[in-house]
Parts: sequence; C-alpha cells; structure tokens
Amino acid sequence: MKLRSDVNHWGAIAKSFHWIVALAILGNGVFGLCMDLASNPMQKINWLALHKSIGLTVLALMLLRLAWRWPDGRPREEPAPRWQLVAARATHVVLYLLALALPLSGWWYNSVTGKPLQWFKLFNLPGLAAKNDALRHFSHAVHEYLFWFLVLVLVAHVGAALKHHVFDGDDVLRRMLPFGRLRNDKTQAGERS
Repeated sequence: MKLRSDVNHWGAIAKSFHWIVALAILGNGVFGLCMDLASNPMQKINWLALHKSIGLTVLALMLLRLAWRWPDGRPREEPAPRWQLVAARATHVVLYLLALALPLSGWWYNSVTGKPLQWFKLFNLPGLAAKNDALRHFSHAVHEYLFWFLVLVLVAHVGAALKHHVFDGDDVLRRMLPFGRLRNDKTQAGERS
C-alpha cells in the first residue's frame, strides 16, 4: 500500500488519519456520555481528564490531517449525479469542521469552568476564555449538541458509503477501507506480479 494517495486510491496515511480520528471521536463521545456512570467522584475526575486528553489528541490529529490532505491529493470521484457529488463534498466539509469544532468547544467549556486543562498529565494548556459561570451551561450544551450533530452527519456519511458499495457497486468505500482492494484494480494486480 502506498503512503500517498493517487487518482485511484487513498494512501496509507490518509486512511490512517481517517480511521483513527473516526474511532477516537466516536469512542470519546461514548466515553463522554458514560462518565456519569463513574462509581465515585475521583473516578469521574480521572475519566474526565482522559476524555479531555483524547479530545485534544483528536484536535491535533485533525490539524495534521488537514496539513497532510493539502499536498496529498485525492482519488478521482466516481461517476454520479451532480447533486450527489455536491452533497458528498458538503458532507466532507461539515465533517472536517465538526471534527475541529467539537474538541475546541470542549476546550472552551473547560476554560469557562476555570479548570486546568492537561494533556495526559504531561503539560497544561492555556484557557481559550476566562472563567465565566454565566457561560458554563451554554458552553456545555454547545459541546454536546455539536457531538449529536456530528453523529447525524456521520450516519449520512456512512449511509452514503454503504449505498455506493451495495447498490452502486463502485469503489468509493473500498478505496477508504484499510485493506480494501478495488474491484478492477490493475495497479494492485501489477504490484503483486
């Protein structure tokens, strides 16, 4: 598997960013929703610290992903009606924006509560805003609603990928799978020869 993307395939680095960020966001979202199940206050504090650290990691990975995406290019689009191509591009833009906004909103929420923010207990990060009790509930609601909006857009994204795979029979999904082989890929067949 090539590191860089080409006209037929997503490269290994693009695929890695895609799947690591997706799993980290979903896992951290579920983890965030389950924090109230902590058995004692100290466990909840530790879980919250881990949730924040994973969120900051997602933010860093998204910034790296954007930096990589710029020079990496992308495979050509599969033939589809214009409205589907526009919808796919718009969905990707929204996913990127939400994947950046979600950890930033968590950082903002943490800032207005006046609590310190550490990354895996290795170093502290500055607040994005001053402590402000009046914004505490609002900032938490923004963070939570961004997560649910991301889930909604992600369901559409996954549904579209499955539609391409099952009904259209094209390679949209196969190109992003970690070990996906295209249906009629002469370049991969040539590499194995």
